[in-house]
Amino acid sequence: MLRRAARVALAVVLVLAVLTGLIWALQRRLVYLPDDGPVPAAADALPGGRDVVLRTSDGLELGAWFVPGPGPDPATVLVANGNGGHRGLRAPLARALAGRGLGVLLFDYRGYGGNPGSPSEAGLARDVRAARGYLVAEAGVRPDRLVYYGESLGAAVVTELAGEHPPAGLLLRSPFTDLAAVGSEHYPFLPVRALLRDRYPVAERIASVRVPTTVVLGDADSIVPPAQSRAVAAAAARLHRLVEVPGADHNDLVLLDGPALVDAVAELAGVR
Repeated sequence: MLRRAARVALAVVLVLAVLTGLIWALQRRLVYLPDDGPVPAAADALPGGRDVVLRTSDGLELGAWFVPGPGPDPATVLVANGNGGHRGLRAPLARALAGRGLGVLLFDYRGYGGNPGSPSEAGLARDVRAARGYLVAEAGVRPDRLVYYGESLGAAVVTELAGEHPPAGLLLRSPFTDLAAVGSEHYPFLPVRALLRDRYPVAERIASVRVPTTVVLGDADSIVPPAQSRAVAAAAARLHRLVEVPGADHNDLVLLDGPALVDAVAELAGVR
């Protein structure tokens, strides 16, 4: 009996070891959910939109859409997507923001929207720097006229960017406290914090970002618990506003381009 029990225990350990190894090797396929297109031309999706190319510090060329704002010195919004889809899904947001007199840059991370490369925390940090670099160096947007907008995973991406290159304002939509915390909500049977390669410590980083910060969340979010987004707001060094959209789940259209969200971005950018 003892030998049989030992064999069973060994088999269980081996199965768990194999599963852990697979999760370690394949985890980024669970975190990043890219849609590789096809992505239409900017002009077909956005009035006044231009197709532009972003060049990363490690030599990748990423597709992006730029809608210039009106006038000589418009406030401009750099949009960092969540972990799924591509920039075409954010076209309604760009149209709504452009309608409020804002310039907008939509771009896709490496591995998304037909772009080369594979996503990772370090890679997305390079990608968003390429996006900001385009706006400042090529589009001529003043850094003090830039607003960073991050959706879910993108909130982590722009929070990290803001620590190095502070914008005029920072809007975080449905942010998590860190990736392990939200992963543990969905995989409670796994040692997520021990296994994760990519960390995205939003709550830790936002405490040292001293720019006006607005947090928008849906109070029925089933992907990122609303309590985590509220914790990010509580940790912000300069919280400007906390906006809760009643009854909104993570991927509801009201959190894509709804009036409460668009108003919050416009107000942070100083337009009405």
